[in-house]
Amino acid sequence: MELLAIIKSLSNETRLNILKWLKDPFAHFPEEELSEDTPALGVCVSDIAEKAGMSVPTVSDYLKTMSAANILIATRKGQWTYYKRNEKSIQELAIYIKEKL
Repeated sequence: MELLAIIKSLSNETRLNILKWLKDPFAHFPEEELSEDTPALGVCVSDIAEKAGMSVPTVSDYLKTMSAANILIATRKGQWTYYKRNEKSIQELAIYIKEKL
């Protein structure tokens, strides 16, 4: 686990909100934008950008940073990219903070 990369990837309010929204997509995104595949696949970049009120390129950059830090998992399906939380990495981070910091 690269602690500094993870902390940097979460270093603004929008990124923290994205992580929060992806914890329970059905509570935070319009039902018509989600499917039965959402838990396995994640949420489309354009839906996350709309929720954040930001441009797709900006949000895409945020998501790539979070994915590079292993906090999110990206899945490409056709021309679309979907993101979901990497629960294993988030749990490891929580344990590290509790036990080491």
